Amino acid sequence: MNPNLQTRPDLIARVEPITLTRAVRGPFDYKLRPEQADVEVGSLLRVPFGGRRTLGVVLELAHESALAPERLAEPDAVLPPGVPPDLVKLAGWIAGEYCSTPARALGLVLPPGTAGGIRRKQVLVAELTDTGAEALDDGARLTERQRTVLEALRHDGPAAAASLGTETLRRLEGRGLVILDRRDRARRPRSVSIGRTLDAAPPLTDEQTTALDEVLGALRGRGGGEPGRFLLHGVTGSGKTEVYLRAVEAALAAGRGAIVLVPEIALTPQTVGRFQARFGDVVAVLHSGLGQGERYDEWLRLRSGEARVCVGPRSAVFAPLDDVGLIVVDEEHDASYKHEGDPRYDARTVAIRRAHMHRAVVLAGSATPRPESAVTLTRLRLRHRIDGRSLPPVEVLDMRGTHHPLHPTTRMALADVCSAGGKAIVLLNRRGWSNFLTCRACGHVWMCPNCEVALVLHRAAGQLACHHCGHRRRAPRRCEECGSVAVARHGAGTESVEEELREAFGAELPVFRLDADAAAGKDRLARTLAEFQSSPAGVLVGTQMVAKGHDFADVSLGVVLDADQTLKFPDFRAEERTFALVTQLAGRVGRGEDSGPPARVLVQTLAPTAESLAFAARHDSDGFLDQELARRRALRYPPYGSLIRIVCSAPEAGEALAMATRLHGLIAPVGESVLGPAPLFRLRGRSRSQLVIKCRDRRATVCAVGGAVDKCAVDAQRRGVSVSVDVDPQ
Repeated sequence: MNPNLQTRPDLIARVEPITLTRAVRGPFDYKLRPEQADVEVGSLLRVPFGGRRTLGVVLELAHESALAPERLAEPDAVLPPGVPPDLVKLAGWIAGEYCSTPARALGLVLPPGTAGGIRRKQVLVAELTDTGAEALDDGARLTERQRTVLEALRHDGPAAAASLGTETLRRLEGRGLVILDRRDRARRPRSVSIGRTLDAAPPLTDEQTTALDEVLGALRGRGGGEPGRFLLHGVTGSGKTEVYLRAVEAALAAGRGAIVLVPEIALTPQTVGRFQARFGDVVAVLHSGLGQGERYDEWLRLRSGEARVCVGPRSAVFAPLDDVGLIVVDEEHDASYKHEGDPRYDARTVAIRRAHMHRAVVLAGSATPRPESAVTLTRLRLRHRIDGRSLPPVEVLDMRGTHHPLHPTTRMALADVCSAGGKAIVLLNRRGWSNFLTCRACGHVWMCPNCEVALVLHRAAGQLACHHCGHRRRAPRRCEECGSVAVARHGAGTESVEEELREAFGAELPVFRLDADAAAGKDRLARTLAEFQSSPAGVLVGTQMVAKGHDFADVSLGVVLDADQTLKFPDFRAEERTFALVTQLAGRVGRGEDSGPPARVLVQTLAPTAESLAFAARHDSDGFLDQELARRRALRYPPYGSLIRIVCSAPEAGEALAMATRLHGLIAPVGESVLGPAPLFRLRGRSRSQLVIKCRDRRATVCAVGGAVDKCAVDAQRRGVSVSVDVDPQ
């Protein structure tokens, strides 16, 4: 206990209770008891609040309060471990930057499982005593089982009692031959080997060396100026990962930690495997696919300094490392770095902010970088693949007038892969069997009862499902409106493509499916990728998961189905996403030896003249960026302006519209362009109305929006209206 604090029984903790409401906001003062004098910024407390007990985070310590000491409540308990103070500060910045609340932002940085009271796992461990060793050597009276147990302990060291037989060990303990005690046992994530892993560092190309020198110079130049903010713009297969590995090695050598962000859990096993092969147990992994106990123990390894490199998707940006020297953002173009819940933070922006707090280097990498990153970060180029091979040719296939999901050229190419015993990847960014069902007799469409969207057929489960709210119902055999059995299916999803390929090629070409349905469940995604990797031949069918950074050495064919699907979205990023999707899928092809059929990529589309597809077919990322930046400059879209989206939802459409109208009146005087209110389709049983603000002065507009939402918070809660703010919507 700190002796200086021990003499101050009136020490006050300013605590932010972890609540979801906007209408009530802290911090609130609590009087600490003398035995709680070790409480510090970031400590977790269980406090009385609003007639109940809740978790709170200490934001500040003080010796005075606006309330008299006798009116202050006392915390019930201190709950270790606490939140690192730098993450408390980061959460405060996130709350302001994304128009959220401090409590919701703090919820992002809490230790995993805090609300559930998760703790370290303890096991009973047996250890051989000197007396036990002498008993073995002196031929003491022992049963065969006892002698086997003691020999195992002498040979292997301390071991879990359950593995040796607790009853036998208790008898040996009674004779003083072993010691039994409870010890912490870390729950480590199971490792799955996916893709190519090199234990030793391969030689660098000249381009890699040039890029790495820039990064190392920034890592060494900690004393002067803002550390580097780099964009590693390299074609697929150009060795970006090796540059990351060397940069992390340099950060570790300097005594600092590193965070490596990947866009989705799909990439985590492969990336973890590569970093663990190079750096061993100093690498920890954090992602939602782990068990709660595994996440908690990995978090503690990072907090204690036992692990100094954290790999994971966007939430890993909050890894509790003391001294961050480097933050890597792999596949930085990916939209999954944007968090969908409140606060709707962007992990790429948060990474830059956290790097600023630690004076760390940021290294973002992509073959298809965002226009925003191309403008704001220092670009380092890798223009060639490390194996010297060319990028695969891309052929655009016109699907106009074709009703079959596979073009004849695609079918022939897949047949060639089958006959050669090779591998292919087929991307269709739509899961399920059919987009929607209709009755041919009366035109009835099966709709979600909670959302104004059609239900998707999932034939394997025999269900119709809503991909927004999760509503499910049994797939119909006849129309409930007119009784007709003429139920028609429209469109194709990954399920139906998987079935078609199985029927076409049978057991000669195994089919693996990778989408949100097939990957549900712990480790299933990693197992599917590992099975595809180890199979001598096969087709991997899936959504955009299959295009995200996987490194398979023997894929000779890539196919994109319905490539113009993303072009149909009412989104200014539609062209960017279409270009990235095709280019990234093309990057998975032609990475192996020159054996089997020549590498090629086929792109099926109803818009064969689309410019984004033409740029992707030429592998021309510079040309695409130049055109896209010119268009955005003219329209004041990011990076030449900022967007903020506000959505009001309520059981009744009138309440949502009224709240959006009121917010419009409060925000419009700041002088920026406020579009709306405009209705959105009903979602999860609630009507919605939205505003979109386009602005140049981001900071002032964010403050104005946050102030307006806070001003309406009490009234919105009373009327049952939810207000969500999305700064930089994706």
